[in-house]
Amino acid sequence: MSRREPPRRAGMAAAAALRALAGAAIVASVSAGSATANGAFAAGPPPAATAFRPPPETAIPAGPLGREIRLGETIFRHTGTAAPHFVGNDLRCSNCHLDGGRLAGAAPLWAAWVAFPAYRSKTHQVNTFGERLQGCFHYSMNGTPPPLGSPVLVALEAYSAWLAHGAPTGARLAGRGYPHLPKPAAAPDYARGAAVFRQHCAFCHGADGQGRRAGGQVVFPPLWGDRSYNWGAGMTSIANAAGFIKANMPLGLGGSLTDRQAWDVAAFVDGHERPQDPRFTGSVAQTRAKFHASPYSMYGLTVAGHLLGAPAPK
Repeated sequence: MSRREPPRRAGMAAAAALRALAGAAIVASVSAGSATANGAFAAGPPPAATAFRPPPETAIPAGPLGREIRLGETIFRHTGTAAPHFVGNDLRCSNCHLDGGRLAGAAPLWAAWVAFPAYRSKTHQVNTFGERLQGCFHYSMNGTPPPLGSPVLVALEAYSAWLAHGAPTGARLAGRGYPHLPKPAAAPDYARGAAVFRQHCAFCHGADGQGRRAGGQVVFPPLWGDRSYNWGAGMTSIANAAGFIKANMPLGLGGSLTDRQAWDVAAFVDGHERPQDPRFTGSVAQTRAKFHASPYSMYGLTVAGHLLGAPAPK
């Protein structure tokens, strides 16, 4: 989407594209059951979840292990400055995993640690926790994954394992991932999402979605554009983004938006251009068919005359 395009006019084209792609598909797919973490839907109620509370910072042990845990927390909270060689945008781990990876409903680290190794449909294989962290660098931070066993990953794993101290393994912990919103009565609407963004999001993330800086530091992250997450990131799923937004946004006011507002503003945010999917095959259509064949992905749709995911002209 051109940043000069007025949201109302751009919204007309985007809304038509969304309705064509997602209107019947979303309603049909959600009618079978509740949303899963990868945007699919599964029939039947979820299993009972186990409550868990991570340890306080005062419980970090002394000695080498404690130093490693604290290093991991530093990397997690200040990724671009603490691990600059592996980050390619203005995001840090704590932008999507709030409160230093502690907050339930914001993909907390303690719930992820005990869930791996696990099969992931995104990679079509069983991944270790370290490999899952590599994916965050590759997609969400549009960077280069640190090698397995490298100091950066070891520190992040130490911090994650410490946050999960005492958590049962193999259990479904309450607060894992992002909440799954009930099915929308109609397709998410880009134009309505633009209005929600102006009213509730622009103050922190800027009217142009490029975030806010203070003292040379990124205070609020960009939501689209060259310095945001790329098309391979999990947040490009409207279902994932809507769940995160509903539970956690505006910051400090989680739960204040309606489900409809969360779905709509997620479609608006993910209806903007961002860095290319690292798995790009050379064809937007082929890349969509292979990696984005979902009613929750805007990749490969035309919004305001622009094909989302199309390489920028050189």
